[in-house]
Amino acid sequence: MPHPPQDPALLSRRSTLRAAGGALTALVTAPLLASALPPRDALATQGGAPSDDPDDYDGYDAPCPEPDPDAPTKRQMRAVWIASVVNIDWPSSQGLDIAAQQAELTRLYDEAVSHGLNAVFVQIRPTADAFWPSPYEPWSEWLTGRQGGDPGYDPLQFAIAEAHRRNLEFHGWFNPYRVSMHDEIKRLVESHPARQHPEWIFEYGKRFYYNPGIPEVREFVQDAMMHAVEHYDMDGVHFDDYFYPYPVANRELPDAETYARYGNRFDDIGDWRRHNVDLLVKEMSERIKETKPHVRFGISPFGIWRNASSDPDGSDTSGFESYDGIYADSRKWVREGWLDYINPQVYWEIGLKVADYAKLVPWWAGVVEGTDTHLYIGQAAYKVGNEGAWEDMRELSRHLAFNRDYPRVNGDVYFSAIRMRTTAAEAMQIVAEEHYAYPALIPVSEGLGGSAPPAPVIVLARRTEGGAKLTIRRRHRSDPTYYAVYRFAGEPEYAEPPVCDMEDPRNMAGTVRSDGELTTFVDPEVAEGPHTYYVTALDRLHHESEPSRGRYVA
Repeated sequence: MPHPPQDPALLSRRSTLRAAGGALTALVTAPLLASALPPRDALATQGGAPSDDPDDYDGYDAPCPEPDPDAPTKRQMRAVWIASVVNIDWPSSQGLDIAAQQAELTRLYDEAVSHGLNAVFVQIRPTADAFWPSPYEPWSEWLTGRQGGDPGYDPLQFAIAEAHRRNLEFHGWFNPYRVSMHDEIKRLVESHPARQHPEWIFEYGKRFYYNPGIPEVREFVQDAMMHAVEHYDMDGVHFDDYFYPYPVANRELPDAETYARYGNRFDDIGDWRRHNVDLLVKEMSERIKETKPHVRFGISPFGIWRNASSDPDGSDTSGFESYDGIYADSRKWVREGWLDYINPQVYWEIGLKVADYAKLVPWWAGVVEGTDTHLYIGQAAYKVGNEGAWEDMRELSRHLAFNRDYPRVNGDVYFSAIRMRTTAAEAMQIVAEEHYAYPALIPVSEGLGGSAPPAPVIVLARRTEGGAKLTIRRRHRSDPTYYAVYRFAGEPEYAEPPVCDMEDPRNMAGTVRSDGELTTFVDPEVAEGPHTYYVTALDRLHHESEPSRGRYVA
């Protein structure tokens, strides 16, 4: 999110982004009520499948040959940041009515789907405020224009439900310590915790921040964020790169008294500040896992940890160092196993002297090597159209092509949503065509539990004006989160379904969120002639079942 490093070439994100524009066509899905179907026994024989009981099916087990090296990656995080602070992405302005706010968000979601993305990182606590009815902090001013003003609905509940309806994974994006984008205490609502506890905050760079060195503050901000974790069906908790604020020229952080009170065991104030941030990350990780083990925890730090000139473990760069500048020891967080994913903002072009994308990505791949932490690369869609390398609409596509040589890179996240509609629209169209032409499942995070559901049953398959329409039934006593649908030309081979070919996403028609007992999927891209479909079931941590029996449409 917006911050001002010293070197303009190394800016992370800017708070002045705006936009409008178009997108590709989204996949069509529609719910089908059980009451609209024939009886269950009749369904088992429709659509070209054998008439024996589908619930007797136990799956298939056959060795697979080496995968096609030219095949796209089947599992990949493809996400977009949707920023709310200063109305960057959503809502686009303060005080919009409920219908307008909701329409803006669903449009952003539909555009994400059209670009081939499978997740959204939505900012829900931008400035010590909330996009949900929080007992800890006031309603966000970015919703109504008045801090504490009730928007008339629950934006977080709506945001999660609409994301899941499109089978987009939802990560709630929190800023832990930023209190305001101004330095006028009376602009904070009277009930704001910062006004109730002025000793908890400091002013720096004409903004207010909670003081990370005060233990009560660290506990409070965790409680405030955990309320959303406990009460909402999020898939992930996401922090951006703001811990201690970015340096302001000729100003020291005003925390000397806090250090004198709490930093006795540390000879260096920088080590003490890093320790404070470490505690926040470690404790938040532990609390999330204790409360909801399936919720993944990730952070998008500044793209440079340390330069090799400062530390032999650092990267071959010469830019701003987040370890020293904002006291973020992001490498340690990975090595200690506190994060399920790390999402560094590698917001620079290939070949940039001070921070070369082609040097930073391998460095970060080395950081996660030997750990269970996934690596997603933060991509600077907001820079597309700028001078230099970013004038080339293919720069982002080159980044993704480069990533393919580093299997530890598990995906990419783009900043920000609105730019994908305007200045980066052409660049994202190239990315979609060259890298996201086929769906992708989100990678499995090992160690978080979960297991693949039993294979589902395709109870009905027929061709309609809108495409091939499948009705999918979950297996008895199973509760899958969503389904992946695979399409092959021709009629099915019942004895040996193409399980190996299902590792190639070029054979995946799409995914669809489970709608309970029966779920409908529509494939508008099916060509003429007979095609066979297979469906797998996935849990919310993306473990995939064996395939269903095949069903074909003529």
